[in-house]
Amino acid sequence: MLKTHKIASKNLVGEVVELKENESVVRLKTIKEMAVDEKGLIHGGFTFGLADLAAMVAVNHPNVVLGKAEVKFTNPVKVGDEVFAYAKVVKDEGRKKIVHAIAKVDDKVVLEGDFYCYVLDKHVLD
Repeated sequence: MLKTHKIASKNLVGEVVELKENESVVRLKTIKEMAVDEKGLIHGGFTFGLADLAAMVAVNHPNVVLGKAEVKFTNPVKVGDEVFAYAKVVKDEGRKKIVHAIAKVDDKVVLEGDFYCYVLDKHVLD
């Protein structure tokens, strides 16, 4: 059962398609409003947002936040692409979780990296 990021925009950061303990898969269908030029190149922030959401969902705690990320963009994404992000908690240090995420279009990796997630005692805005 999804416990975090429940109202994140499916159109902007993706939709959860699979959730297991410490793992998730999130899908994003890219649209023209995400493009930065006439050729249809998608702004990297949308790909990052997808991977970030996958990381948060892999942790799946209501008070999880992102502290830092180390990612690399390896291929471009274009309008109309369907991007899948696969995330898995690879290190659990109690409140600190390191999540490895890979985003792909078909079999081509477009982003890969580690997300440093923290589970807080209360909501970050409280």
